Amino acid sequence: MQIRSLRQLVLGCYMVALVPLIALLWQSQQDFDDVSYITTINTQFFVSVASELRDLELIGEDVERLIKQYQVLPNPQLDELADFAIVRFEDKLAFLCDVLTDLAECSIMQGHISQLRDYADFNDTLLVDSHLARFSDSIETVKEQVNEAVGFRIRDQQEYLDNIQRRQGWSTGLLVLMSLALILLAASLIVKPVQKLQEIIHAIAASSQKLPNKSSSAPKELMAVEKDLFWLNDRILQLEKVRTALLRHASHELKTPLASIKEGCAILENEVVGKLSPGQQEVVGLLNSSTERLNMLVVKLLDYNALLQQAEPSFEKLDIVDLVSECVEQYQLLLNQNEQHIDSHIDETIVLMSDEELLRRIMDNLVSNAIAYAKKQSAIVVYVSQNEQHVVIDVCNDGKPIPDELRDEIFEPFKRGKDKRNDMVISAGLGLSIVADCARLLNGDVAIVDVEHADVCFRVRLPRSQ
Repeated sequence: MQIRSLRQLVLGCYMVALVPLIALLWQSQQDFDDVSYITTINTQFFVSVASELRDLELIGEDVERLIKQYQVLPNPQLDELADFAIVRFEDKLAFLCDVLTDLAECSIMQGHISQLRDYADFNDTLLVDSHLARFSDSIETVKEQVNEAVGFRIRDQQEYLDNIQRRQGWSTGLLVLMSLALILLAASLIVKPVQKLQEIIHAIAASSQKLPNKSSSAPKELMAVEKDLFWLNDRILQLEKVRTALLRHASHELKTPLASIKEGCAILENEVVGKLSPGQQEVVGLLNSSTERLNMLVVKLLDYNALLQQAEPSFEKLDIVDLVSECVEQYQLLLNQNEQHIDSHIDETIVLMSDEELLRRIMDNLVSNAIAYAKKQSAIVVYVSQNEQHVVIDVCNDGKPIPDELRDEIFEPFKRGKDKRNDMVISAGLGLSIVADCARLLNGDVAIVDVEHADVCFRVRLPRSQ
């Protein structure tokens, strides 16, 4: 199913998530109506039964009183009142028996009333008292049975309400879970295309040669962003190819005229074409130093270009002691010129899994940077230690500390400090950026740290294992 827009997706998910809640509200309303109806019916029933039972009791007392009065003083008026009271009593009893069909005393009470209708023929006072006593006992029995029936009705109503409450609880829990499930489903429908964009961005940042496949069903706004990201990646790859080719060709082409200049300077310096005056020798010396500086810049550019082309390091077991020793020997002549020396403090138990070429570039650039900016007649200290997770390499020297405002940008390409180098060479500002890129390729990092035993200290952290 093709989702046209992000707005439709959000609104659709919102409406779907509301369906269980709407169903819960509807069911709650239905249960409320049922409870209200049952409560109203039962209330009317209880009120009517209580009223009729009270009337039945009062009329029963009137029947007893009138019959007793008639037995004492017979007259037509009392006879009429007694008959009327008996008729009213029968009406009230008939109502209760119709409403409460399970009253067992109704038939017995009907028998007592039939006997009492003949009260005018009763000549024995004891016989009248006996009939009235059974009549009174029957009324009490009716009252007890009515109370029991009302109690059963109340218990049935309470059980019905309990069932509704339990059903409401289960329905609420089930519908809330359904609502949460629908919300999670809706969230996944929204998050999934966003995660796809994040994967594409990460792939672009990692310079991946292959991006994730394009989405076939997603909101049109996100698909438009995805399309722009693919276009951006193609554009970045084109610019990267142009930049790499420019660096490679420029560096290579500079070497040819540079070699000719160096050869010409060597011929002049050796006085092959004639003896030079002191002024000419000074000029030739300046040409030689400029040529050396230009050669160093070209080498740095080639080195940086080679680093950019190395996308995947090759990890192997390395001897960090031998690598540091080779680096010291390489710069021994320059160290002697500056009257400097390197003190190495290396934990020989370190076992490092890393890329030899990348690690060598890190050490070469850090040591050459330290030689260039350290004080003359000073020591350059190399510490190599390890902790639970990292191998830590510190290259420290005494010199002018690096200002805080330069520490963040000094590892960027073509950025360099403002202090003069000991060799008076104007660098290209690529050495420390090469260190940072190499550390990144090795899943590590580099930073400037403050230590007590040195003015400047560069610290490289590399994982102990890959």
